[in-house]
Amino acid sequence: MPEPQPYDPAIAGTGAGGAMDLAVSEAGTVDGGRPPKDPSEKARSLWSDAWRELRRNPVFIISGLVIVFLVIISLWPSLIAGGNPLRADLSKAQQGSSPGHPFGYDPQGRDVYTRVVYGTRTSVTVGVCATLGVAILGSVLGALAGFFGGWSDSVLSRISDIFFGIPVVLGGLVFLSVVPGTTVWPVIGFMVLLGWPQIARIARGSVITVKQNDFVQAARALGASNSRMMLRHVAPNAIAPVIVVATIALGTYISLEATLSYLGVGLKEPAISWGIDISAASGYMRNAPHMVLYPAGALALTVLAFIMLGDAVRDALDPKLR
Repeated sequence: MPEPQPYDPAIAGTGAGGAMDLAVSEAGTVDGGRPPKDPSEKARSLWSDAWRELRRNPVFIISGLVIVFLVIISLWPSLIAGGNPLRADLSKAQQGSSPGHPFGYDPQGRDVYTRVVYGTRTSVTVGVCATLGVAILGSVLGALAGFFGGWSDSVLSRISDIFFGIPVVLGGLVFLSVVPGTTVWPVIGFMVLLGWPQIARIARGSVITVKQNDFVQAARALGASNSRMMLRHVAPNAIAPVIVVATIALGTYISLEATLSYLGVGLKEPAISWGIDISAASGYMRNAPHMVLYPAGALALTVLAFIMLGDAVRDALDPKLR
């Protein structure tokens, strides 16, 4: 009996087995000659892929730099404005730009530049705190209603309809006239009270979509508890729409605070707010427009930066928009 010969790849072209080996060896030439994918290479997650897209987006970079600058001066306004925003000199009221005071003076003789810088702290505080409160409350209520359904879902939907029917400015006039204050917390509380239904609906719809996926059903079949499924499987995959809406809404809350302060029901003196300054200087628009233009320009720039950031995040987290 002849001894078995060792396998030689050089003769792989002969016989059925050789043809199969040849096909396997040439599999790397399919799809344009790309080598086979390394099994150890991990696929990028939604968040890593979104971060990769954001780093290439100039809108995100520009808006992010503006927001970082606003946060820094809101934490340490004395870095770029050394004066006292409450110090008044009536002899300089309504005067224009001068050395050391590039934005001029307001109707009470206070430095407009210093007040614009210190007003950043109020706007950023209101926007961030209101957004966090709305996102947390709305996400929790919407996620619970979407996950469990039934009567809890029905009750949340009816309550949301009631809040959606309340005009925001009119609600602010009524609420803040009953709960007055010179700090930002009544304003933040009002925004959370009227803002959570929007986030709740977004979170509810996202959770309903995610909980129907196979991996959630598999976890349920394996005996996972409701809390584990919610925290480990549903919430991480349903949070992206909430982040997008909350980021865009942050700029809206900043403009809402300025609007309520302008109308006289938001922040009040001695608080420093762009809305207060715009309201105080609106009657002098013809003679001293600088008193209105600088705080209004700072407000517009801040709101625009947060809205642009939200649009960039939305584009990165939504694969359909790429």
